Amino acid sequence: MAFDARAAKLLQPGEYLLIGDCPGLRLTASEERRSWAYRYKSPVDGKMRQVQIGRWPVMSPPAAMIAWEALRSRRDAGEDPALAKKQAKAAVVTKKKEDAYTVRRLCDDYLAGHVDVHRGESSRKEMRRLMSKHLDAIADRSAQSITRSDAFDLLESMASTPVSAQTLRGELGAAWDYALDAGRLPDSVPNWWRLVMRGRLKSKGKSRGGVKIGTIKRVLSQTEIGTLLRWMPKLTPLISDALTLYLWTAVRGVEIMAMEKEEIQEERDGWWWTIPKRKTKNARHENATDLRVPLVGKALAIVHRRMSLYDGYLFPAPTKLGHTKQQVIGTSVARRMSYNTVQVERNLEK
Repeated sequence: MAFDARAAKLLQPGEYLLIGDCPGLRLTASEERRSWAYRYKSPVDGKMRQVQIGRWPVMSPPAAMIAWEALRSRRDAGEDPALAKKQAKAAVVTKKKEDAYTVRRLCDDYLAGHVDVHRGESSRKEMRRLMSKHLDAIADRSAQSITRSDAFDLLESMASTPVSAQTLRGELGAAWDYALDAGRLPDSVPNWWRLVMRGRLKSKGKSRGGVKIGTIKRVLSQTEIGTLLRWMPKLTPLISDALTLYLWTAVRGVEIMAMEKEEIQEERDGWWWTIPKRKTKNARHENATDLRVPLVGKALAIVHRRMSLYDGYLFPAPTKLGHTKQQVIGTSVARRMSYNTVQVERNLEK
């Protein structure tokens, strides 16, 4: 191979020196360096391409010729060396992006972009608690690397709490759908959370006194309602008023505790409690309306009495919400049940 080192040194930026015995091999010049390159017609799409080989004088002419022969052989075999190099770099970049998009980031995106926008405060807190508690094993892994067995193992480890497992399964399925829709995961990534353990995460019902009582729900009989009403005077005014409103209005405890004076109005056909849509369970539904509840009998008497005592919330409390939480009522009633072991233990300690 004839090579003129003096001519190579005199090359100006943008100029090149052809190597006659090696078709396509050239020495190109820039402001900073001189580099060996192989220019050829791509066998893939017929376009002219150029691939860098090395720098001169670090790479000697004989070494450049050896590298050129290898590239030319690949080209003659139908490969496009420059295109292959470009695709390899793109694959590395894609791999880094895939590795960077972890399960933790995917869940954070879902919580911020969907849950925080469309859910209430209690639901937002519960979703964060659930994911924070159960995802440690896979949180820092690439979301794309999660396999069917990974999803199965996680849900299987929660078999003792099937309701929580079922909730987490649904939320992770929604999170993966959210990432796929947003283009943060390739379309080829399967959403295993929608497929594994389907129909197998079923609650066995709550336990009462150490005995499973099943999942069947029932209503109080007339006799039981009578017993409850006779039992009311033993309760505090707060609990008694709340339980009475449960019975007389059939409204959820969350809405009863958040009742406000301005929501109570006397109309031509009697007294009405108008619960704003934003306070109801249907708040997320576009076509839902305010909930209208008639107030009669003991329910009306309780509301009038509390309206005379309080402005704003009728069940006020020094909490962040400004009113008593529904859990306070449920817990207070549960502690008075005969099957409540905590209450029994407390009585034995007295």
